[in-house]
Amino acid sequence: MGLGRLLHDHAEHADAGGTIDHPRAYEVVASLGYPGGRRAAFTRVATQAKPRPGDRILDVGCGTGYLSRILSPVAGPGGQVTGVDPSPAMIGYARDRAPDNCEYVVAGGEDLPFPDGSFDLVVSTLAVHHIPSEARPAAAREMFRVLRPGGRLLVAEFRPPEHPLLKRLMAMISGPAMDHTPQELLGTLIPDAGFRVEAEGPLPSLLYYVRAVRP
Repeated sequence: MGLGRLLHDHAEHADAGGTIDHPRAYEVVASLGYPGGRRAAFTRVATQAKPRPGDRILDVGCGTGYLSRILSPVAGPGGQVTGVDPSPAMIGYARDRAPDNCEYVVAGGEDLPFPDGSFDLVVSTLAVHHIPSEARPAAAREMFRVLRPGGRLLVAEFRPPEHPLLKRLMAMISGPAMDHTPQELLGTLIPDAGFRVEAEGPLPSLLYYVRAVRP
């Protein structure tokens, strides 16, 4: 698949609940999509999530497993990182590269196949805008459900760049995700699901985070 076609498909699917089913091409695009570098951007996201050794971590909308592989060494051998994504192709790619303490499951965020209170930390990065708007409240409630009391949530999304040319480039990659701010995208989604928001704000590389806790 050509790069241009992947960009087009990604833009079409970004706000319509579609899956991205070409992980190798996606990795090429993703490696180019972050000012300052993808590794640095996702390391900052991981830092804001505040993972701890021994944590049971769920990555909702894990894609190729990039963030979960960053979180894996922090969770350590006593912890477990589980990634879920609705695309079998993305999950297959992630499984092929999984560290010993990572596992991956085909599932959507609005119907998580885990018991109540299964995780200490739930992260979701650049995934909410892929969930159909009518299903987002259910996904937020599912993240709440699978967290133990006192468990933490970290959601990160794109924030539109101010420079017009950069904004146009990022819109090619993310499609409708750049048509609104993170505040417009998330609204009151997280507190409405029962979470207590602890912190939020911009991150480098055109990201925005919200960190919350399940009371």
